[in-house]
Amino acid sequence: MLPHLRVLIVEDSEDDTLLLVRELRRAGYNLHYVRVDTADGMEAALNQELWDIVIADYSLPAFSGLDALKVVQKRKLDLPFIIVSGTIGEDIAVGAMKAGAHDYLIKGNLTRLVPAVERELREAEERYKRHSAEQAFQESEDRFRTLCSSAPLAIFQTDAQGQGTYNNPLWYKISGLTEEESLGYNWIQAIHPEDRDGVVQDWHRAVSERNTWVQEYRLLTPQGDVRWVRALASPMYSADYRFLGHVGTVEDITDRKLAAQKIYEQAALLDISIDAIAVCDLENNILFWNKGAERLYGWTTAEVFGKNAAKLLLKSGETAPPFVDIQTILATEGKWQGELQQVTKDGKNIIVESRWTMMRDEAGNPKSILTLSTDITQKKQLEAQFLRAQRLESLGTLASGIAHDFNNILTPILATAQLLPIKLPNLDESTQQLLHILESSAKRGADLVQQILSFTRGVEGSRSIVQLRHLLLDVAQVTQRTFPKSIETKTDIIPTLWTVFADATQLHQVLMNLCVNARDAMPNGGTLYINAENLWLDKNYAASMHVDAKEGFYVVITIADTGTGIAPEIMDRIFDPFFTTKEIGKGTGLGLSTVMGIIKNHSGFITVYSEVGKGSSFKVYLPSREVSETNSVTETELPNGNGELILVVDDEVSICEIAKTTLESHNYRIITASDGIGALALYAQHMDEIKLVLMDMMMPVMDGASTILMLQRMNPQVQIIAMSGLMSYESPAQKRNLGIREFLAKPFTAQVLLNTLQKVLD
Repeated sequence: MLPHLRVLIVEDSEDDTLLLVRELRRAGYNLHYVRVDTADGMEAALNQELWDIVIADYSLPAFSGLDALKVVQKRKLDLPFIIVSGTIGEDIAVGAMKAGAHDYLIKGNLTRLVPAVERELREAEERYKRHSAEQAFQESEDRFRTLCSSAPLAIFQTDAQGQGTYNNPLWYKISGLTEEESLGYNWIQAIHPEDRDGVVQDWHRAVSERNTWVQEYRLLTPQGDVRWVRALASPMYSADYRFLGHVGTVEDITDRKLAAQKIYEQAALLDISIDAIAVCDLENNILFWNKGAERLYGWTTAEVFGKNAAKLLLKSGETAPPFVDIQTILATEGKWQGELQQVTKDGKNIIVESRWTMMRDEAGNPKSILTLSTDITQKKQLEAQFLRAQRLESLGTLASGIAHDFNNILTPILATAQLLPIKLPNLDESTQQLLHILESSAKRGADLVQQILSFTRGVEGSRSIVQLRHLLLDVAQVTQRTFPKSIETKTDIIPTLWTVFADATQLHQVLMNLCVNARDAMPNGGTLYINAENLWLDKNYAASMHVDAKEGFYVVITIADTGTGIAPEIMDRIFDPFFTTKEIGKGTGLGLSTVMGIIKNHSGFITVYSEVGKGSSFKVYLPSREVSETNSVTETELPNGNGELILVVDDEVSICEIAKTTLESHNYRIITASDGIGALALYAQHMDEIKLVLMDMMMPVMDGASTILMLQRMNPQVQIIAMSGLMSYESPAQKRNLGIREFLAKPFTAQVLLNTLQKVLD
């Protein structure tokens, strides 16, 4: 396609016009032209359309080329203007160029026409581009200054040395400085003297490194006002990446700082509160969570923000939380107070006294819910213990009142049953058997009264140094002879068992009650375990095992069975007086109550572990007072590790933590998992480092046996020590079947744990 060219020709000669047109068309232009020879004709042509170039004859009868040039200049049109003449001289040509013509040609030599046109068109295009760029720049400058003048932020600009070159009007209002006082480095004088050195030093660093600069600092105005500002500056570069300086903003944040300070002070007051304070939206999503809430529930603010409190704090096993009912009361009354069953991050169930208040906006519409909760778990436990103590006291009063009369009734019955065979020696065998039953029943009645009195009033018998080994062997012999043949009795009593200061008769009663309960739990047969060992309880283990446990030396007696187990929902009631799961006539409900009373009266404590269908294990801890100093030193010398990495797996957080604390204090490295799936993930990640796995056998989702099987598939040489509150994993055959090296019966002490680890690792 030929280039299109629009030419306005100022010429009185049609022939000369055709010569010009022919030259341009020969050059390849698709030409559109108009010839004029008067001022009016030129004005009309300029009004009708746009032209690319003007070619004018220097001399016309009524109109000259210079006149035509003046018409173009008057209209301020940037059009290439070429003068053509047949007799133009050098002086005239120079004058025409000075007047504004771009070029001149001799009619007799039109070979320069096309090059001149092309050159002028190029120069015109370049002038247009420059003009457009300058115009755009000016428009940009105008927009910049307009925006800066109306901007809600103070805006500044600096040179490459960091000196101020421009500030918008808002800067002068914020700083109190004049324009002259703000340019160069003078703006530094507005910075508060206490902040000045740090701000200036950081500013010079940003300038030297050509980095973005962000600072919050104070200004001190000449009028003495202190204002907080937030300054932000970004580096500027030219098109050729030359550093020009910085452009930035200064925001007055005084009100925000004061508000933040007030909020901080209020938050600090909330955080020092021992109560859990939270703010939720109307859908129970958490908006605020103070330090007291973090301490009570275990979650940090970052962990709970935006989460639903009703779901987060839902007590384990609870399906209908009372939040909906509470919100209904809040909507009508504006506040609610009561007790809630909740759960902490580590799964611990707690009881809180909670007070809820509906917060409203200025229009009175509900906007959020403020809750303040106090942990009353221990208080409720103490109340329960107090009520239990009151019940026991009532039983003691009742027992004391009836014991005398009851014994008065039993005394003649027992005496008669013993005297009749003497008075009537010729009684037949059947009658003698009836008298024997009568005597035996009377004795049992007397023993029952004594048992009630011993429990309710803590009747002390005679105490002495007792070697429990003999007592345990005697009890084991009784069980072997009297229990059904389907029940096998196994004993494991160390030869060097320590002695205790106790009432041997009462301890015999404790052991027999526990053994009889074990027998009753195995109606189809099973195994009864009677074990005893010496243990040293350090402070950490004592605190984790039982509220009554203290640091010191203990003899631990374990009575365990493989029977039906105890249901979790009645575990807290098994030591209550008269509570029994046995049929009417087969149990008084005083056996375990008596056991608890006797053990506590001997400054000991008892723990229970049971699982339905697998059996129960009762551990009796009795303090030993007959341990020589040599034994004490020997028993407390615990072996240390060599930095081995141990994986501890247990769904009980307290067990993981106490094992971790103990092992780390004896030069082991520990990682923990709360279930089998987590254990497999950690073992896969650290397989080459883990030297031993300490595995609980009873866990949800994936139990210990399944986890051990998976670990052995990952590494057939994995070293495993199993843990359980039952003794069913202690036999060599069970160890062999599971592929475990050793077994730890819960609860275990630091001494037992460390010695077992050393044994396996060595």
